[in-house]
Amino acid sequence: MPACFAGPRFFLTSGGGRPTLRGMKSMPRRQFLKHSLKASAGVAALSGVGGRQVLGANEKPQVALIGCGGRGDYDARGIVAAGARLAWLCDVAPDRCGKTVRFLERFAPDTKASAIRRTTHWERVLEDPSVDAIIVATPDHWHALPTVAGALAGKDVYVEKPHSLDIHESQVMMQAAERTGRIIQVGTQNRSGAYNHRALEYLRSGKLGPIHLVKVYNLKNGKPYHLGNPGTPPAGFDWDAWLGPAPKRPFYQSIPFGHGWLRFWDFSSGELGGDGIHQLDLALMLLGDPGLPRSVSAAGGKLAHPDDDSEMPDLLVTSFEFDGLVLTFEHSNYPKYMTKTTTTIRKNDKFPFWLHNSTRIEIYGAEQMMVVGRHGGGWQATIYPWEVVAQEYGRPCDDEHYADFLECVKTRKRPNADVRTLHPAVCMVHMANIAHRVGNRKLWFDAKTQRFDEPKANELLSYRYRAPYALPKAG
Repeated sequence: MPACFAGPRFFLTSGGGRPTLRGMKSMPRRQFLKHSLKASAGVAALSGVGGRQVLGANEKPQVALIGCGGRGDYDARGIVAAGARLAWLCDVAPDRCGKTVRFLERFAPDTKASAIRRTTHWERVLEDPSVDAIIVATPDHWHALPTVAGALAGKDVYVEKPHSLDIHESQVMMQAAERTGRIIQVGTQNRSGAYNHRALEYLRSGKLGPIHLVKVYNLKNGKPYHLGNPGTPPAGFDWDAWLGPAPKRPFYQSIPFGHGWLRFWDFSSGELGGDGIHQLDLALMLLGDPGLPRSVSAAGGKLAHPDDDSEMPDLLVTSFEFDGLVLTFEHSNYPKYMTKTTTTIRKNDKFPFWLHNSTRIEIYGAEQMMVVGRHGGGWQATIYPWEVVAQEYGRPCDDEHYADFLECVKTRKRPNADVRTLHPAVCMVHMANIAHRVGNRKLWFDAKTQRFDEPKANELLSYRYRAPYALPKAG
């Protein structure tokens, strides 16, 4: 389970043509970030600031993990296995760092615990000039701030999906990558899967015929969510720092330590961003990355679990219009018979039972239909009557994705899941949620201005940070 980190402790200055980080003990802790980001806006145009500029072909990049939850452990293991050295662990709950070390000692035996520094303050990581890259594996509301600050401090970034909590954050993150020349790779690993690229080649062959309908599914099973009773944060855990830019609220154990943050708009975009973005982004890749849609409409709500404590819909069906194409995105959180592609299928020459597969993509051509499964589910192309005319088994894509990130750290080429490439997918997640939150409306979207035709919808384009937290303005 992802965890976050403590509040800001630095500001950014520029002297002698190079930005530097310097502590300010006299300033209240959360004010550091506000000052740092104001200063960083003035130096963001510099390329390759801070850190080491060129790595040798055989040199191991020095990497820091920010957020020592379950996904963070897995990311760190994969990136270390791909050829990095883990230099720092950072988490607002100090005991999580020890848990991560034990995990890595088991699954990455070359890990030397004594060589890994630990901190509860992520800014200390950015102050270390030997750190080449950071892994941001925090809850969603803490993705943008360390990513932008990291890029401005000269660090490359591997950030978990969804990379932003709103459309504005994604715009700022793209701007940071553009202005600094830093690598920002998003953890949507399907873009590094060989079987997915061969599915793309098959689509480009034209054998499916003209495609006018694509269906993306995130039909998961689930149960009601109950918040529980408020309590006292565990010793050493800084609840206020965990909240960060989110509004203050009482501490509930299930929010930071039980995936409960996925149930509230202040912290996440729900399961659409937490899981569904994988197959949505893969669908966009298979379509040749068509850009942003011109409209979105939504239907659904809390139909299966109307009385639980979650703010998220347990059924949401959205529809996006592109030129000559309609893409639907269907999410659920209740049918017991729906399941994600199992590990057994992912690691063997097998296909899911597509009808009950939670995370499939259906592509409807005039001549053929293709079904694709994410994360090793494989793909099949069929014609009527039921006949498979082409297929390929899949394998998990994680290791290839980590390797792509480290290669880009060394070569400076753009990664497979560059934050600029992922902007349309994360926008569509947010567009779907916004269409629902304004009353299940149909909204028209201007791709140039990236604004809706509805004022209430535009109010949700940007998340309101709790003072004094702030991001630099986009543009």
